[in-house]
Amino acid sequence: MRILVVDDEEMQRSLLMGFLQKQGFKVVDAANGHEALLRFSEAPFQLVLLDHRMPDLSGDQVLKRMKESNPLVRGIMITAFGSVDTAVKVMKLGADDFLEKPVDLTLLLKKIQRIENAVMVEEEAATVESFMDEVKLPMKVIGKSKAMKETLSLVRRIAPTQWTVLIKGETGTGKELIARLIHFLSSRRQKPFIEVNCAAIPEALFESELFGHEKGAFTGASSNRKGRFEMAEGGTIFLDEIGELPLSLQPKLLRALQGKRITRVGSDTEIPVDTRVLAATNRDLRTMVEEGLFREDLYYRLNVLDIGMPPLRRRKEDIPILIDFFMERYGTRHLRFDADAMATLIKYTFPGNVRELEHMIQRTVTLCRSAVITSQDLPGAIRFYQAADNGSLTERLKAVERQMLGNALEENGWIQTQAADALGISERVLRYKMKKHQLKRP
Repeated sequence: MRILVVDDEEMQRSLLMGFLQKQGFKVVDAANGHEALLRFSEAPFQLVLLDHRMPDLSGDQVLKRMKESNPLVRGIMITAFGSVDTAVKVMKLGADDFLEKPVDLTLLLKKIQRIENAVMVEEEAATVESFMDEVKLPMKVIGKSKAMKETLSLVRRIAPTQWTVLIKGETGTGKELIARLIHFLSSRRQKPFIEVNCAAIPEALFESELFGHEKGAFTGASSNRKGRFEMAEGGTIFLDEIGELPLSLQPKLLRALQGKRITRVGSDTEIPVDTRVLAATNRDLRTMVEEGLFREDLYYRLNVLDIGMPPLRRRKEDIPILIDFFMERYGTRHLRFDADAMATLIKYTFPGNVRELEHMIQRTVTLCRSAVITSQDLPGAIRFYQAADNGSLTERLKAVERQMLGNALEENGWIQTQAADALGISERVLRYKMKKHQLKRP
């Protein structure tokens, strides 16, 4: 990482430059603001260390001009006049951090390393994002949040290797997309990508599906047939929902992973296979191992490298971007969400993650009667949702009660007698609770 050190005190510049050069950084110095802007125009810098008070231009002014030239440049402001007000001011101007003189070099190094890691994550994520425009994926991996950038950065580093990868995450987080992205970023991109849904194949046919069979191996085996491992020769095999694989079949998969050889059902001949294995699960395999439901040796064989997909509730800043994408994809006319509807969506936790959001957009654009989508156009489960994961017991019970009432009314077309029957309460009690929770028919 290239660092520009800007300070009007020569001793301070020399101290910082000597220390940073010993740490392996490329460092250039400037004695004042004007010289700093000149150096900045001559060469690229990822980080600038700025003295806050200088005789010609202040550190604030210099950083502002640098940000106008390159919004991605990072800055640490160094000042002898440290205060909360100063810290707030420099952070508003775009500085990433702030240090007081005399500079604690150990603390400075930690801050620089943190920024360096963030810069590398940004660059790796940007590389993957630009690559996605060139390949055919069922859907782009969309997200500008820190959690998604870290995921894409990890994909960038994992993809060129040949190791097995375990992709973990809740349903609807995009595990299959990440698997395809790893394949397309690897040297195997010109070879097949074969997907196997472990939850959808009957146990009796699983071995034949994975490894193939010989003619006459069992009733109905009228000819030789290649299995998925052979179909993926030279490419990638993706074992989706690997946690659903029956315990009785796990040793056979383990042997194939360890020996890079498979044997067709009804044959004694081993066939070498060159396939990279990616697996995905929404279950906690470590817990399943402890409960005896998943082989420990298979778990470690699959979990050489792992990627954890962040749930949508941990990347709420991506919700508006995803909404725009799905609106463009499914909208049949010009529609938009009003501020109240957008706030309602961002508050919701989306247990079904991106897939749930996608289906909600499909439903809403189909049923909405006007060009502006309001909160009343949203499904009841979203409209009546109230966060119940914090607060007192009374507050949490109140939130659950309101959501149950709203869902029951929504499911029964707001016919109070039917909603009351579904909830097991009288119509009078239902009306009382509707008034208490301010529930009104849309």
